[in-house]
Amino acid sequence: MDNMDLQVLRQVQQWLDADQRVVLGTITRTWGSAPRPVGSIVAVRGDGLIAGSVSGGCIEDDLVAKVREGALTLRSPELIRYGVGAEAAQRFGLPCGGTLELMLEPVGPDSAIAELLARLSRGERVLRTLDLATGSVTLSEPPAHALGGADRLQLSETRLETHHGPQWRLLIIGAGQMSQYLAQMALALDYQVQVCDPRDDYPWTLLAAPLTREMPDDVVQRLQPDGHTAIVALTHDPKLDDLALMEALRGPAFYVGAIGSRVNQARRRARLKEHFDLTDAQLDRLHGPVGLHIGARTPPEIALAILAHMTAERYGVKLGSTAVPGGAGEAGCVL
Repeated sequence: MDNMDLQVLRQVQQWLDADQRVVLGTITRTWGSAPRPVGSIVAVRGDGLIAGSVSGGCIEDDLVAKVREGALTLRSPELIRYGVGAEAAQRFGLPCGGTLELMLEPVGPDSAIAELLARLSRGERVLRTLDLATGSVTLSEPPAHALGGADRLQLSETRLETHHGPQWRLLIIGAGQMSQYLAQMALALDYQVQVCDPRDDYPWTLLAAPLTREMPDDVVQRLQPDGHTAIVALTHDPKLDDLALMEALRGPAFYVGAIGSRVNQARRRARLKEHFDLTDAQLDRLHGPVGLHIGARTPPEIALAILAHMTAERYGVKLGSTAVPGGAGEAGCVL
């Protein structure tokens, strides 16, 4: 499952392969309550067909109308602004007088869309630099400090720099059915996903989330988790889950979780404290049972609950992860 921007870029390449004229729009700045964040993209085909979104639909409608009227025969990138003044804000659906700045670029052979897609399909992060005078594009590896959205987009008088590819990382311990759903959903949310399971009897088919058969603690050490990394243990096997959690809880990962009932979580906490010398503060970072309590029972529902909680943690929204009403069972956890 691709994230939204990757879907747009794939559609752009299909249109280019069919010799269609394409204009790509990128949000470069917003003021007030803009509907979509900076960096969001939209593509418009020469006949008005659209892919992606930069608003609730009003700006897209205006772009389509301009294309069909021949008003967007761009020779080089052009910066336009929507929503200046109350009347325009109301017309274009920008709430609270919001304003949105959009860079429009004609897409052609020098736009490097095919190469960008090839790099993204390999899970790479890419810095795309658009020359505003010529419309040509260069692709490079972004600096390490740009991980997690820092310097995600920069606009100067001569160029536009945008970052593409996963901004967050997720390590899943266990290659079971639930991990398949969790990995697929996480890829759509712009995570770079890796799966670890030393057990040979658990096959793995999701190529976009590579599998390693190394021991979990070795993988966590090699991964060097940072504040944009999540680690979720899903094997129900203490020999595997505990090793990963031991390393993960000592580092700065923004989310560390493990599946299992409340009884098993209490036992796990005792093991980690006794055998691995983890402190109470480190153990308090463990989300277990993992995920929000939404009544989930099936593997895809539990995966959804986990990602919902990870999303809340990413944005600093503190929710009770597993507050269960009296008498209710845990989501999918009987062990």
